[in-house]
Amino acid sequence: MQELLSKFSDSTLSRKLLDKVQEAAEEFIRLNGRRPAFMEVCGSHTMALAQKGVKRALKDHVNLISGPGCPVCVTDQKSIDAMIKLAEGENRIICTFGDMIRVPGTEFSLMEAKLEGKDIRVVYSPPDAVKIAEENPDKEVIFLGIGFETTIPVLGVAIKEAMDRGVRNFSMWMTTKLVEPILRTLLETKELNIDGFILPGHVSIVLGKNDYQYLVDEYQVPGVISSFETVGMLGSIYKLIRQLLEGRVEIENNYSAVVTDEGNIETKKLINTFFKPVDEPWRGIGVIPDSGMDIREEYDRFNARKRFNITVGEPGKTKCRCGEIIRGLVTPEECPLFAKACTPSKPIGPCMVSSEGTCSAHYLYMREDS
Repeated sequence: MQELLSKFSDSTLSRKLLDKVQEAAEEFIRLNGRRPAFMEVCGSHTMALAQKGVKRALKDHVNLISGPGCPVCVTDQKSIDAMIKLAEGENRIICTFGDMIRVPGTEFSLMEAKLEGKDIRVVYSPPDAVKIAEENPDKEVIFLGIGFETTIPVLGVAIKEAMDRGVRNFSMWMTTKLVEPILRTLLETKELNIDGFILPGHVSIVLGKNDYQYLVDEYQVPGVISSFETVGMLGSIYKLIRQLLEGRVEIENNYSAVVTDEGNIETKKLINTFFKPVDEPWRGIGVIPDSGMDIREEYDRFNARKRFNITVGEPGKTKCRCGEIIRGLVTPEECPLFAKACTPSKPIGPCMVSSEGTCSAHYLYMREDS
């Protein structure tokens, strides 16, 4: 326990909070005969909870389920294959976030395509890709647009910059995701017994606390918006357990320093200006209606899906269980490839590639020999 607590950012306060969480969880277990089950929606929470030792410290007290909040992990294989195929065309520059470059396609990854001479560049933000397009007017520059509500506004900023600068050789291949439709799907399929949600901090800056009220009104499931430091995460878990013990069902904001009730109104306007809801496929789940965003028709010139004719076949099958892992149905250790054929240096599925992936978190921080 001391080794785990030494990882906490504020060990004194963390120890007190950990004791309170364990005590409250034990009371819940006495009353219900099982551990309380909470899903952390955000991949950054999954990684932070593992890295800081919270998951190990609470393994006998709270069932912390990793959810579908890793953008790379939830991107379905066919979409990944299509984005990789984009790189095969002549006079193209593919720009992407770092995690995406190593995700295996059915035949190869973007990294392997880069090693074969294709122009694939890792950028820190979508507007960087606009600048690259400006500097390379003889090339088509395509940005691979993945992410949740945190990233979608920046994709809109990139389109606006391209318009303002008159850049016509820039486009985006959109395969973004939205939080509300996936939470509704998880609750309606009833594959899991979820007592509450640890709600994503960064996404909630955009959405705001009020956008989660449907969890309470329609599903009677509580949620707490959490920050990412250890004290904040432990506090959020404690708040969820207290709600269960007291018979309350609420959305609580444990990240009020940056998250408001209404969210970022101007950012929401920006999203609605450039994008519209569309049906979107999710890895291991299938197509969820209105669960993604695509570029509105008036900005079609920036839509790579309409500018380039990309078709791919059905993806190859592996024993990778990433699709079940992101739904919380199995843990990484239950996948036959985990830490054997599939490792961070040679990943088979995106859950091992991404810095927010559940398999990566388990491999780095939660294996018995780690």
